[in-house]
Amino acid sequence: MPTHEHLRRIPSVNRLLQTPALQEAMQAFGRAPVVAAVRETLDAVRDEIAAGRMPDLTPEALTTRIIAHLHRRVFPTLRPIINATGVIIHTNLGRAPLSQAALEAIRTVGAGYSNLEYDLESGRRGSRYTHVGELLAELTGAEAGLVANNNAAALVLILATHAAGHDILISRAHLVEIGGGFRIPDIMAQSGARLREVGTTNRTYIRDYEAAITPEQCAMILRVHTSNFRIEGFVHQPTLKELVALARRYGLLVGDDLGSGALLDTTQFGLAPEPRPQESIADGADVVCFSGDKLLGGPQAGCIVGRREVIDAIKRHPLMRAFRVDKTTLAALDATLRAYQRGTAVEEIPIWQMIATPTDVLRQRAEAWAGVWRQKGRQADVVPSQSAIGGGSLPGQTLPTWVVRLPSAHPQQEAAALRHATPPIVARIEDDSLLFDPRTVRPEEEQTLVRVVAATLEP
Repeated sequence: MPTHEHLRRIPSVNRLLQTPALQEAMQAFGRAPVVAAVRETLDAVRDEIAAGRMPDLTPEALTTRIIAHLHRRVFPTLRPIINATGVIIHTNLGRAPLSQAALEAIRTVGAGYSNLEYDLESGRRGSRYTHVGELLAELTGAEAGLVANNNAAALVLILATHAAGHDILISRAHLVEIGGGFRIPDIMAQSGARLREVGTTNRTYIRDYEAAITPEQCAMILRVHTSNFRIEGFVHQPTLKELVALARRYGLLVGDDLGSGALLDTTQFGLAPEPRPQESIADGADVVCFSGDKLLGGPQAGCIVGRREVIDAIKRHPLMRAFRVDKTTLAALDATLRAYQRGTAVEEIPIWQMIATPTDVLRQRAEAWAGVWRQKGRQADVVPSQSAIGGGSLPGQTLPTWVVRLPSAHPQQEAAALRHATPPIVARIEDDSLLFDPRTVRPEEEQTLVRVVAATLEP
């Protein structure tokens, strides 16, 4: 049949709008988005015909395409998913899930007005920097605290305020690349400070720092925690106390970028020790920065703590306004930090709940999932495995777990089908099998996970 005959068979916009499905869609989403979806779908159909492809032109088939296109137009692109990978702080899946207290704080503060920049005592303009700052200082033993929108911004603020136009000494072992291809040297360069590398990749000594100091040009010694990789073997780095002692002799500041920001002792969970801000402050660092959404378990933020005059100078820097956080972030971070203040972080903060979950509990949950999927005709095995901490924290560290393994002839296709389910489910693929780790599935998500997997994957 000639192309123009196919074009004549395309139903009109008005005819399609009369179908029950699109009538219902107009009631749900309004007429304008539905009409736009119809027109855009028909344009795509005409392009297919012009290219020699012959799509199904029945009203039923076209309506199905229009509804799918409409959903892409009207539904948010950012959606909740179920993380069954076992990676606790999954950078691509939003890092740390927030606690119920943090979510309630966001709702309460975001739903109305607040004293974000209003002093209730005096009735005059206040500062958003008073919120959370004192709590950060209390928890870390610092004199003052401050919050920026992420840890990279925190580092730029520290260097722009206290080292612009001057040298920063940093070990070559600390010139790390963080997520998304961003490199610490490139971030530091944006501050206006001059980077001076000392030592070698695997071994740096205190004498290397001292040899690089030019008092009139040097402003700071910076240590950067290698939070997403580990160098082992023939290695050496000075301790923070050694760096502080050297800096004091020459009148320099010491900065410590800790990255992941663990306030709890990770060794109590069978993990390697992770440096903590309170330890850095106790060892004499003038300023310390760390993330809010990694091992802290809160919203994306860059926490800065240290000596009061150092923090106050950062507050006054013009870039502080560009990197400041909003009221909902402050509310969520405050609620998260209060759990540490109460000593209930392990019970309240999701990442610590996941880290602390006993393996026998994980096995029981996995067995329950597998039992349902077996009843649906699918082979399901419960096997031991490992969960990862993830998120640029505790590199190489894992926790024992139990997973459900679904052998599959087409694991990539089945994983894709789960990603397109409602809600999307992300699992691991290993050895031609899909793996589902209960460690990263919240208890309230379990019924949905079991139901969606059973409905999406064929026996």
